[in-house]
Amino acid sequence: MQPAADDPHTRAALEGYRAGALRWLAGGVIAVVLAVLLGAVAIGVAEDRGRPVPLAGLVVVGLVLGGLVAAAAGLGALARALRWRRALAAVPWQRGLLRIAGPAIVAFEPEGYDEWDPDDEPVRLTLVSTSVWRTRQVQGLDGGEVRAAPVGSGQWVLTAEGLPTLYGARTARRSR
Repeated sequence: MQPAADDPHTRAALEGYRAGALRWLAGGVIAVVLAVLLGAVAIGVAEDRGRPVPLAGLVVVGLVLGGLVAAAAGLGALARALRWRRALAAVPWQRGLLRIAGPAIVAFEPEGYDEWDPDDEPVRLTLVSTSVWRTRQVQGLDGGEVRAAPVGSGQWVLTAEGLPTLYGARTARRSR
């Protein structure tokens, strides 16, 4: 079987995910650089006027903290994209149906799944995205055909035809 990474749609989706990660990383770095520049300007203005610039320190701290958080999110997403690319190079896509079981919980029913067979269970997954729009996009696929692939212990990647990106999920824990 053909590895999932060899599919042109998968390559494009991985590139889209990676591009988003780079935007977060670049935005974070830009925010920190702006904070440093703003801090330097505020110090110069304060020395000239003999008094501090109102709110300049608060804005600098906000830019630094926001920039560090955004850069960390970008680095995490870049690492995830690299890990997914490596894993998808080794496994094929599994086609199946997606069923919504809760706000961020889905059930993937691979081809050949028999809901009447008591020994056959769907793969229950929890989306890892914290973004509301990404979760809603996946929820819109309820009952539709998707492609899924395991990318690590208890981790999966989902996509469907026409979607420009990949969605990460982890195996949901069963309540006892």
